[in-house]
Amino acid sequence: MNSRRNFLKNSVLAGIAGTVPLELPATPIDNAEKEKVNGVITLLQSTDVHCQIHPHDELFFENQKLTFRKAGGYAHMSTLFKKFRTENPNTIIIDTGDMFQGSELSDHTRGEALTPILNKLNYDLYTPGNWEVVFYKSKMQKLLGALHAPKVCANMFHDAGDGKAGELIFQPYQILYRLGIKIGFLGYTDHLVPNRQPPALSKGIVYKKPEENLAEFVKILKDQEQCDFIIILSHLGLSQQIALANHPDCEGVDYIFGGDTHERVRKPIICKHAKVVEPGAFGSFVGKLDLKVSNGKIESESYELIEVDPKKYKADPEMVELTKRLEKPFLADLNKVIGESTLPLYRNFVVENTMDTLIINALKWKTGVDLATSNGFRFCPPRVPDEDGTVKITESFLYDMLPINAPIRVGKIKGSLIRPWIERELENVFAKDASKRFGGWIIKVKGLEIEFEAYVPKEEKLKLLTANGEEIDVEKYYTICACEREGDPEDVLCRLKGVEEAHTLSYNLHDAVRDYLAQHSPVTPTPEGNIKVLDGDQKMLSQVWGVDYSFS
Repeated sequence: MNSRRNFLKNSVLAGIAGTVPLELPATPIDNAEKEKVNGVITLLQSTDVHCQIHPHDELFFENQKLTFRKAGGYAHMSTLFKKFRTENPNTIIIDTGDMFQGSELSDHTRGEALTPILNKLNYDLYTPGNWEVVFYKSKMQKLLGALHAPKVCANMFHDAGDGKAGELIFQPYQILYRLGIKIGFLGYTDHLVPNRQPPALSKGIVYKKPEENLAEFVKILKDQEQCDFIIILSHLGLSQQIALANHPDCEGVDYIFGGDTHERVRKPIICKHAKVVEPGAFGSFVGKLDLKVSNGKIESESYELIEVDPKKYKADPEMVELTKRLEKPFLADLNKVIGESTLPLYRNFVVENTMDTLIINALKWKTGVDLATSNGFRFCPPRVPDEDGTVKITESFLYDMLPINAPIRVGKIKGSLIRPWIERELENVFAKDASKRFGGWIIKVKGLEIEFEAYVPKEEKLKLLTANGEEIDVEKYYTICACEREGDPEDVLCRLKGVEEAHTLSYNLHDAVRDYLAQHSPVTPTPEGNIKVLDGDQKMLSQVWGVDYSFS
């Protein structure tokens, strides 16, 4: 312990408790040994699978139109992983978060059904996502602790009291050695979790911005650990990751392997200091970076986004058997049909989409309020009609759409609060400064009509705002409903402050959708055009702009 104290005292991070790993630096690599080594290091990345165990419908934008086909499934990912490991023993497999939230099976088992699946996939390294706190801090620690591979995250701290950062919850970095190359992996998750998620979920955790210790850790990895290649494993969202890759503190980093925003980066986004990639979501894709090593040095690199095609990568029988066993106690409920839709249900469009239209229609019908809201969620893969022309909405798909079955809260707001609220929400999505983008889609509000410009300053974005076709009366009170975010102040609904007479109803989000479907199925949740973007595509698939990237 005395040697560790001396090491902490003399390190570049002296005074920052708990941010230096327990092990002392590795022995320097023998240069003569490096000269003999040739080959390829393959790095595979998944992220934001959100507990989607089986192949599912996936949306693609090809030849200027939407198309759907099956993708993903852990049994098929398992086959893909085994294939690349067999072909190249120098393969490293990584997941960058949102592993334990997103399905009914996860909800019923508090994430525990996912642990044996993830361990079966034999990952080498993990970074926690923003939704790893879904079952609160203690459960997050146990779930991630049960995974066999190391977890890295340099900006999640135990709360030492009064919101002060204590020890790190996870080790900040990990070094892996392949073909004479030392690769340093430094982890960061979304520091905005207490704002984006219900605040109670992350109680006991203090988050810091990556910039608060990034430069110090890069220095450790470069100078002390003598890494040849540095990768940030990130769950910050593509906009924030681009901003970080352009930040001076990121100098010395080679790649950011990103997550959170479900973006499909097919060629690396080249920024000032690092390249950024993000491999989609729901297990539909795996990112693959090959590093060609010649004489113990990295000679070249190549990146591709691999589609997890169930036809190409046949299901791993062992994984199929495992998932069947885990689902068996819940199977009847998982497959129970609660309604039908005549339209494909998807959430990929930034502005309006059928899935959230279904939800706000249900909430408006059930509560009778003036304004019914659905947050800017991204999770949930699409679902398309069967042979009979309808989408079967099952209990499990309801949990995919709304993994947290929160109670519904209602209250009333003064008209004068509505415009500033919507302006803030638009800026959260389209801020010119990428580091200020919040990481979600536009909030959906049934009862408001909104016209906006996305790519102008904050105060110029909102061009038209009416309530049920009429100009908003700044002195009038409007009733509003939203999902309850545990830990929010009493006067806050959906990040809107100043709500009066707020109270929780006796039913929850799932109740409202089930009841609505029981009365109206089959539904046709056509987006009504109540939110219109004037300087962009109404069917935009990404909030990212200003760089060489497009979602496809």
